[in-house]
Amino acid sequence: MTNMHSLAQHWIKNVVLQAPVAQTLGISVRSAEIDHVTLAMPYSEELTTTPQVLHGGVIATLIDTVGAAASASGISPDDDASGGATAILGVNYLAAARTDLTATGKVVHRTRSASLTEVHVTDAEGTLVATGQVNSRIFR
Repeated sequence: MTNMHSLAQHWIKNVVLQAPVAQTLGISVRSAEIDHVTLAMPYSEELTTTPQVLHGGVIATLIDTVGAAASASGISPDDDASGGATAILGVNYLAAARTDLTATGKVVHRTRSASLTEVHVTDAEGTLVATGQVNSRIFR
């Protein structure tokens, strides 16, 4: 996790990725810098809706999680942030997800109280399987 304040690193590692749902899904950080975060999620047959196809809700949760991490990536002590939450989550499913997934979130707009993150989710072959937008509120 480069160029981020240690507080932002703390929020990503110890809050976002330690949430029980993130732990259950096995979500981990691939890379993280201010306003740009990439997370990985391993394929598991227990997360499918039909044999060998990941459930859409699991993909939505991955998108939501990378949005939260990207929002947290810009936090510093000057912000006096006490937490955050997703205000709006939009998901576009483009292809069946049948492998490990990688989700990259880029903050495209940030204010003191909110962020908007664009997300791309790809499979192990690099196929775009979903996109999303996450509007996150930042509490003070």
